[in-house]
Amino acid sequence: MHITIHFSRFHPDQVVVSPGETVTFVVENTDPIDHEFILGDGYVQRIHENGTEPTHPPRPGEMSVPAGTTRSTTYTFPNTDGHLIFACHLPGHYAYGMHGLVTIAG
Repeated sequence: MHITIHFSRFHPDQVVVSPGETVTFVVENTDPIDHEFILGDGYVQRIHENGTEPTHPPRPGEMSVPAGTTRSTTYTFPNTDGHLIFACHLPGHYAYGMHGLVTIAG
């Protein structure tokens, strides 16, 4: 799944996946500033919003996306219907609206 970051927004900002599906997110940052892609529930998002981790080593659903680069991460979704959030938590980015929604529906 290809996601573009442009003007500090994710495009698309809504994604639908199937329960248990494994998806590789290819995130292209066209902005002249760094961003990140953090995928998880509200708890994961709060940890990152309040955390101090300036960059992210590659791990499923979490990565730094420096300016002008394309990075990928592979994530396997839970086997139940629900929602997860993807977001950037660099200072001020989430508040600016840099987040999206993944709907898990079978």
